[in-house]
Amino acid sequence: MERLQKILANAGVASRRKCEELITAGKVTVNGEIVKELGVKADPAVDVIKVAGKPIKQESKIYIMFNKPKGVITSVSDDKGRSVVTDYLKEIKERLYPVGRLDYDTEGLLLLTNDGDLAHKLMHPSHHVAKTYHATVERVPHGNALEKLQRGIKLEDGMTAPADVEYHDIDPDGKFATISITIREGRNRQVRRMFDAIHHPVIRLKRISFGGLFLNNLQRGKHRKLSAEELRKLHEAAEESVPKEDSKES
Repeated sequence: MERLQKILANAGVASRRKCEELITAGKVTVNGEIVKELGVKADPAVDVIKVAGKPIKQESKIYIMFNKPKGVITSVSDDKGRSVVTDYLKEIKERLYPVGRLDYDTEGLLLLTNDGDLAHKLMHPSHHVAKTYHATVERVPHGNALEKLQRGIKLEDGMTAPADVEYHDIDPDGKFATISITIREGRNRQVRRMFDAIHHPVIRLKRISFGGLFLNNLQRGKHRKLSAEELRKLHEAAEESVPKEDSKES
């Protein structure tokens, strides 16, 4: 027996958070009965579970690494007709959902999957999954400015956690620098706001690593399936990132 939202997420219906919204909205039935409580458990091998009147089906799990270009929305659809990440994966038949998001102007490593349980763990509010970016910023920050980011810097929504920061590339004329920064939080536009706070606005932002996985030579706009070893690393990162009571959920 598993919690209903976990069953739905594992079936590729949506992220676990969205599945919870579907349940509370009365869109889910178990054996013909509407379920609106999140604590209800079911057995997908025995119970008939439907969403909006349609039975769920257990899809095979798929895990994709995608090199998101700048100017693409991290979503499966957009009511304004803008390009979304799934436009680049149309040959994949399974329903895919992004693990977290990258801003419209940010490029680089984005994971997509129909494994809602794993995605939930990786995106948990108290997670500490490492994410590394190459941030090209205006001018060259002095070492003491980078030390502020390393210690944690105050933003409008509170202090950031300590970050790993080092120079990656420096323009000989001092017009810009590319900084490697690793954070373990998931605030909105966090990296950009951190560099704004030290008065070195970001010109270009690219995520090169997530949860121990690296973009390496994957070309912009291209995708590939994760290897078994990469998936193992991702599961390890997910289990380490979630409080014990959550990771033990049946």
